Amino acid sequence: MPEAINSLSYAIRPGTVIKHLGQMFIMVAMLTLVPLVVSIGFGEYHLTSRYLIIVLLLFLAGFFSSRIEHVGDLQINEALTITALTFVITPLLMSYPLMGSGLTFIDAWFEATSAVTTTGLSTLTDLEAMPKTFLFTRAWMQWYGGLGIIILWVALLMGHHQEIKRLVGTASDNIMTTTRHYARRMLIIYSVLTLVGIVLLWLVLKDLFLAITYCLAAVSTGGFSPLNHSLVDIPAWTGRYVIILLGFFSALPLVIYYRMIRENRLAVWRDPEARLLVAMTLFISALLWWTIHTDLDLSWADALGHAVLLGISAQSTTGFTSLEISHLGSDAMVVLIIAMITGGGAGSTAGGIKLLRLIIMARLIQFMLQRSAMPSHAVSEPRIGDRQLVSDEIKHALLLVILFMMVVVVSWFIFLRFDYPPMATLFEVTSATGTVGLSSGITSSDLEPALKMTLGIDMLLGRLEIIALLILLYPPTWIGKRKE
Repeated sequence: MPEAINSLSYAIRPGTVIKHLGQMFIMVAMLTLVPLVVSIGFGEYHLTSRYLIIVLLLFLAGFFSSRIEHVGDLQINEALTITALTFVITPLLMSYPLMGSGLTFIDAWFEATSAVTTTGLSTLTDLEAMPKTFLFTRAWMQWYGGLGIIILWVALLMGHHQEIKRLVGTASDNIMTTTRHYARRMLIIYSVLTLVGIVLLWLVLKDLFLAITYCLAAVSTGGFSPLNHSLVDIPAWTGRYVIILLGFFSALPLVIYYRMIRENRLAVWRDPEARLLVAMTLFISALLWWTIHTDLDLSWADALGHAVLLGISAQSTTGFTSLEISHLGSDAMVVLIIAMITGGGAGSTAGGIKLLRLIIMARLIQFMLQRSAMPSHAVSEPRIGDRQLVSDEIKHALLLVILFMMVVVVSWFIFLRFDYPPMATLFEVTSATGTVGLSSGITSSDLEPALKMTLGIDMLLGRLEIIALLILLYPPTWIGKRKE
């Protein structure tokens, strides 16, 4: 059997990967023009030259890569390799302009990685002393990092052509045409959510810069704040909840919005992930209500406001908070860890293992229990609604859950070797791997470089859903027989 599998396996074609990676570089260069223009607008010219250098490097790399002869449609391992390389290379390049704001390389790389992976962990404390271009760039990188998640989700679905056709509603039999349809529609939905969010926040906060930066971070479920203490520095609860609800709506599978327009306005309530996201958010918020009231000695009314906001933030993996996490007890931290692990919907900008995989596991357990009561000759298959689960989908879901837990445990062990508190470190590595951004107070500029790198790798693994980065590092991906 291994010989048969190997005979059907193909290593990536370097020319194809380089050509498409060059196209991604041109896209990133065009996106980097935005903070370049912003730096000019704010008169922060010492940063303009740094962005200009990165833009020129990316355009040159893209130009020369585009001259490579096209060698056919992308293989799945090539699509995932290109996506993984983009997420790995972009923070390395963007570290240079971020260093212009006074950061060391390791801190600049950490901020850039946290930004592009839409995590929100930061080593900085006095954000309000930082240049406005720096604050905008972090939020902007989170926003286009969220776009990268859409690209990754398309790449993951490339092996399931019929599933993409079902999602998009196209009759095309060409997989690249179908995936382009999907990506284009998700981009439109993502952009509309962003524009609506900016307008709403501008009306509420009365500050266009805050409206833009908070919205970019919320819609991407990123959580970077331009103010020192996340949402604590926003006095009005209305503004806080508009921000966090933007994160919640972005944690829903984006395809739901397309279905609401094309098929039925009530499609969101028929989606099992949407229903579970609401149920999990209410459950987590209820538990937090009691623990926050107990831990912080707040009134039930005040505790409820913080609990709902923090519950939405953790479950949607947005990462904003209205209170100091380090002040909470172990019970509250355990509740938040559960929310950060499960995360939001598949095909959204949220992190975690994704609610779809939780549903698959629940259906699999239910099916096994039902199967035990059936005759041996009975034919039955696990289903989600009217859709039958295929074996590859089940295997992929179980594998991702196992790998996610392995990454968290290994990272936790590394932190324990440095004698950090067990609960606080478990919270921190779960937040990084789930790309949430809530912090127990461990992440700071004084954190050991090895631990900053550990959290940075956790963020990349979590954002790339582990598999894409493993494919990048898998030797047969690069060495072996190639498709003609």
